[in-house]
Amino acid sequence: MPEPRPCQTHPEIVKLEHGLPRFAAALKRQRKIKVVAFGSSSTAGTRDGVQPYPPRLETLLRRQDQFFGRLIDVVNRGVGGQEAPEEFSRIEADVVAEAPALVIWQVGTNAIFKDSYNIAEVQATFEAGLDVLAVLPLDVVVMDSQFTQAIANKPKRADDFMSMIAQVSAGRNVNLFRRFALMKRWVADGIPLPELDDGKENNLHTGEWATGCITQALFEAIIDALARTSTPTT
Repeated sequence: MPEPRPCQTHPEIVKLEHGLPRFAAALKRQRKIKVVAFGSSSTAGTRDGVQPYPPRLETLLRRQDQFFGRLIDVVNRGVGGQEAPEEFSRIEADVVAEAPALVIWQVGTNAIFKDSYNIAEVQATFEAGLDVLAVLPLDVVVMDSQFTQAIANKPKRADDFMSMIAQVSAGRNVNLFRRFALMKRWVADGIPLPELDDGKENNLHTGEWATGCITQALFEAIIDALARTSTPTT
């Protein structure tokens, strides 16, 4: 039986630019801490048997020795097929009402995959959503699109949306987890693109290995950001 492919998380690509002060403070002062995973099917999961990233991330966080005694819940608020316009309409009920210390907003995939979305509408609702979250006592990490065959088939559209997401995130001083760049690096390093998806007809969703390694990279990026975060002593 072949050895499983090692997971190269490339921290130089996915490193979060900013600390996570509100998440760090919650981990220091509270026993129960909530993270909301907000997005589309990359968050919600599909029916193909591949566990999505939120429960995987919850397991990794709960196993972290430095969080011993903390109950960390990663609440899955993904809805398949949606993009920022639809997600903005449910941000109050699915994010704000949960009172999380950290929100991970996965955005961009359906904007690329479905030609019905235009970049101006997606940008406007993405910005509006970040503005809603900006006044709340929580941290935000934006996760951009996966890089699978369905996305690679639309290179210009993908580049335009990834550039917009990066510019909006930077303009609002929000952390960006560069999933798209990470997966492109895997392909550049020699992993065949077809091996990154779940083998379904549309070649859109990540398979078991890619989903697991993306989660590991996200977890490591969060832990690194926490280590660089200063929290008040009182």
